[in-house]
Amino acid sequence: MSRLVVVSNRVPSPHSEFRGTEGGLAIAIRDALEENGGIWFGWSGNITKSPLDQPDVVEIGKTTYATVDLSEQDYNEYYSGYANSVLWPLFHYRLDLTDFSRRDMAGYMNVNAAFATQLQSLLREDDVIWVHDYHFIPLCGYLRQAGCRNKIGFFLHIPWPPEELLLTLPNHESLVREMCTYDLIGFQTERDLSAFLGYVRKETNGKVRANGVVKAFGRKTLTGVFPISIDTAKVSELAEKADSRPRKPDLVEGVPKAKMIIGVDRLDYTKGLLERLEAYGHLLNSHTECQRNVVFVQIAPPSRSDLDSYQLISQQVESAVGHINGSFADFDWSPVRYLNRGFKRQTLLGFLRLSQVGLVTPLRDGMNLVAKEYVAAQSSEDPGVLVLSRFAGAAQELSGAILVNPYDIEGVSDALARALIMPLDERRERWEVMMKRLRQFDIVAWRESYLQALQGVMDAA
Repeated sequence: MSRLVVVSNRVPSPHSEFRGTEGGLAIAIRDALEENGGIWFGWSGNITKSPLDQPDVVEIGKTTYATVDLSEQDYNEYYSGYANSVLWPLFHYRLDLTDFSRRDMAGYMNVNAAFATQLQSLLREDDVIWVHDYHFIPLCGYLRQAGCRNKIGFFLHIPWPPEELLLTLPNHESLVREMCTYDLIGFQTERDLSAFLGYVRKETNGKVRANGVVKAFGRKTLTGVFPISIDTAKVSELAEKADSRPRKPDLVEGVPKAKMIIGVDRLDYTKGLLERLEAYGHLLNSHTECQRNVVFVQIAPPSRSDLDSYQLISQQVESAVGHINGSFADFDWSPVRYLNRGFKRQTLLGFLRLSQVGLVTPLRDGMNLVAKEYVAAQSSEDPGVLVLSRFAGAAQELSGAILVNPYDIEGVSDALARALIMPLDERRERWEVMMKRLRQFDIVAWRESYLQALQGVMDAA
């Protein structure tokens, strides 16, 4: 049986003391490899003075962890530069935050070339390679140049931008050309796939068949939609266990009977944190009955804090939290609990289960697994209500959520008010619809659907 080789930007240490605090992608990858066996290859997270060297290889059970350090120059150009100051903001529709330079683009390409060289030395002829996300769009092209004939699939976790936005990227054509070196390209939603195919048709004179096969740049590539999911059963189990030692009284500061609204996000300008806080402030002002009876807990661990745009959003969120608490707090009630750190997974799921409302309102998101985890963490007897941005990929699946436009402050406020008083029968009905979807299409179904599609490409070759 072929090994699975997964490539992602970060590969957390298997011995890390922070194991259990990782995001959805890390958990999905670890689960896949622990079940099937193979290699997890990528950046170690370390920045060294020396250039890229041979990967550090550690074998744990069925999984081989192979990691490479980055030099400071590589980190600045590849990671902070092109990946997160160009592709990330542009793909999330924030053209105003893109900072393109040819130097950073060259650094991005150089790191991909170096990673391809390191990976090539670890591969067997029958390995199936699954590359993840925007950091490694050119990786396949460099592997092909090195003689790699393995089947290679790519999955984009973030949105793909519409043609008008992508055209603002100076190297847009070469980037799409690199995408088309893969055998399979997976997207989160039909909207993302449609945007990609629209570019191929209009800008490359490529052909798109009804079965999703793209013929462009002299190659055929299969495309498809594979919305990532969660380990639904495991999330439910951990949340129920966490419920046996709840910490709600600590979170609501002396008002244990207050209803709790929760938000869980990386501290990122794409997550709509400022708009969310403004909507909550509007709720307290327009629905005075919520004062002293509602607490909003926002968990937002820091992210990419070396970038100016992230330092700014951190300052803005802290200011907004302070403004709300200063305007509405009483001696024994703080309307907002802002926790600027991460938590172990089971603790976090316990927080989700205790909350009457899950507030997930990104301005743009590829999927957003927190929305799915919130649903799976709920008690079937007394489930909470999910208020979800229509601009999150999860909105295409979670039909039982109250969908909102995160830019509509009053609309989000009204949705919160509705969620807080929603009758139990309606809450159960909405929850059951979403849980049916999550049970049927969990992380295993996501992985198998993608790998089966890649296997189909292999069989047709």
